Amino acid sequence: MIRIGIDVGGTGIQVGVVDKEGRILQKGGIVTRTDLPFAEQVAQMAACALETLQRSGHTLDDLESVGAGVPGVADYRTGIIPFCTNMGWHDVPFRTEFQKHINKPILIDNDATVAGLAENVAGVSAGASSSVFITLGTGVGGSIIINGRVWSGAHGVGSEIGHMILELDGEPCTCGNKGCLERYCSATAIIRMAREAIARHPDSMINTLCDGKPEKINAKMVFDAARESDPIATKVFRRYISYLAQAIASIIQFFDPEVIVLGGGVSKAGSFLLDAVRAEVPKYILYKTLPYARIELAKLGPDAGIIGAAMLQ
Repeated sequence: MIRIGIDVGGTGIQVGVVDKEGRILQKGGIVTRTDLPFAEQVAQMAACALETLQRSGHTLDDLESVGAGVPGVADYRTGIIPFCTNMGWHDVPFRTEFQKHINKPILIDNDATVAGLAENVAGVSAGASSSVFITLGTGVGGSIIINGRVWSGAHGVGSEIGHMILELDGEPCTCGNKGCLERYCSATAIIRMAREAIARHPDSMINTLCDGKPEKINAKMVFDAARESDPIATKVFRRYISYLAQAIASIIQFFDPEVIVLGGGVSKAGSFLLDAVRAEVPKYILYKTLPYARIELAKLGPDAGIIGAAMLQ
């Protein structure tokens, strides 16, 4: 038996036929059309899934289930997506609509959640009894995996790591709260801190890399300047690592997972980021003489969304 995984993105929707070991056998994809009505969007996804299934050499008789990871809130129990801004979806019956085209079990969850599941099935945390995935991008997302299964909480909205409060009355967050973790641990946070820093220190290499245009700053520029030992970039980098290490330590203290996996765009900094985080986290660990979660970088990249969605149960 095989499964289909669908990674729903704001610009593109990727589809894959996946075996039970998490190997992608065939890929397909379509451009995201947010201008279309919901039912037509789902019809196009289903058509792409069926075409990809056919190209893989399999039939509907071989298909066990279809899973989808969406950039929003998804109720895995009812199959309803209450909130998915990128697609223009609000309280849409995804499962019911999709089953009009493919009458198989249809499973849904948040995109960060399925990426964490993928790493636990076929990636860097494969075989771990428990893992936490943290995606460090424009925002901060997360997932909790226990014994190979997603844990989304009692009401289906668990693992919103990005909206843990890290600093009392801190930076305003898009969610309406202040001081959320994603305001300090995302790529957006790095950019904000860098802009503040070069306003005070225009001689920083960061200013050179962005051609003196703060609006062009990205996280990579900050990391590149820090690698070159630019003092201002290094200060921004160390501040970022301190926030991220405190967040990771809080997760370890509360949940004690076997593995913590860092993914998302910021994780592309590789060992430069990972080595700094691993060195900083022990400062905040409560039980100094006991082992704690190993910290790793995600390794599945863009395939994680397809694999994780297919592995939903």
